[in-house]
Amino acid sequence: MVFTAIGALALTGCGDDGGSKDKTGDGAATGGSSKPSVTLPKLDGEKISVAAVWTGPEQANFTKVLDEFEARTGATVTFVPAQDPIVNFLGTKIAGGQPPDVAMIPQVGAIQQAVAKKWAKPVGAEAKAQLSKNYAKVWQDLGAVDGTQYGVYFKAANKSLVWYNAKAFENAGASEPKTWKDFIATAETVSASGVTPVSVGGADGWTLTDWFENIYLSQAGPEKYDQLAAHEIKWTDPSVKDALTTLAELFGKPALISGGADGALQTEFPVSVTQTFTGGDQPKGAMVFEGDFVSVNIAQTEAKIGTDAKVFPFPAVGADSPVVTGGDAAVALKDGKGAQALLTWLASTDAAKIWAEAGGFISPNKALDAAAYPNDVQRKIAEALIAAGDDVRFDMSDQAPQSFGGTPGKGEWKTLQDFLKNPKDIAGTQAKLESDAAKAWTS
Repeated sequence: MVFTAIGALALTGCGDDGGSKDKTGDGAATGGSSKPSVTLPKLDGEKISVAAVWTGPEQANFTKVLDEFEARTGATVTFVPAQDPIVNFLGTKIAGGQPPDVAMIPQVGAIQQAVAKKWAKPVGAEAKAQLSKNYAKVWQDLGAVDGTQYGVYFKAANKSLVWYNAKAFENAGASEPKTWKDFIATAETVSASGVTPVSVGGADGWTLTDWFENIYLSQAGPEKYDQLAAHEIKWTDPSVKDALTTLAELFGKPALISGGADGALQTEFPVSVTQTFTGGDQPKGAMVFEGDFVSVNIAQTEAKIGTDAKVFPFPAVGADSPVVTGGDAAVALKDGKGAQALLTWLASTDAAKIWAEAGGFISPNKALDAAAYPNDVQRKIAEALIAAGDDVRFDMSDQAPQSFGGTPGKGEWKTLQDFLKNPKDIAGTQAKLESDAAKAWTS
């Protein structure tokens, strides 16, 4: 299976190569000299707006991609800061008569909602040609609804990684775990050294859904995963009980979590990362679980990826380590040459290369030269994602209706936050998840 191949990658031996990379691959303005990978129309004087939930370094790096589009077309592109849930944000904009031309949508379920509400516009021929040339079928299908292409997945993620403070591990005499049992044992070893082992960003409910999904995929297997993602089986299924029971082996030991359950529920995701890589060998947490995008937050510290900050695949609960992916798709909300040109650009290798070189980014574009990534760690993660081809499993909560899988303070996010606080109530957690899911899928 795909998650076997990716999980088996030896990621921790990869050192940062100091940012040196081959810049001759695809001809983007960031250093390439060969022919551009895509032809764009002239859009002199045209104004285009793009909405996304990205902030900080992610927004800054995406802006570099938009700047190059402006340089090639003559258009002016405005970034519109959006908030979660993005469907609600877009609904407000559309009701006010000011929809953005393009929205970067981070949930498959939200794309489906945008189509159902007749907001989304089909992808044009030029962008579809780029998708056909550069993307595996699975990434095209994720952006399609009932056979019509609406989304261009520009940014992907490998959400099955555990990053750790190398000095804290070394001082504790801890080694990288391969299995969930070993992971808990490693956490106990680190704890015995005087360092709290696990940092959890529980204030952001989506991180908790990722914990559950990785355990569930590894333990229950891909067929059950697909069934639960589509709500073809209920959340009261015994497989869900098994996964929550496994997760409770960590959540039920507050001494293993930085700040305990209460502290974790007050810790936002970026802080969960930075507190793992500050304080030298005495961080607030020695490990933090999340995707490749953690590297963006590590960059805000003095830790160096590959030496101070290392990474291993999410430990296997069943026979294999899991790999859960996520991503952000560009969807046109207005008809027009500008919006379609931007989709074409975002589906190109040149656009992907710009952000790949900046770091904190994984592209589903299989034509992108892996040399564009700034260090060996990100390069290996990206190569593994591309090697997975059509067998990747997409983030389960992102496939759900947004009211269940993508809304702060509601649905799966809220119920798993409650579970973090009270991990003994497995039956109650299952019942609440099923009640909310049933409502979401019938509304």
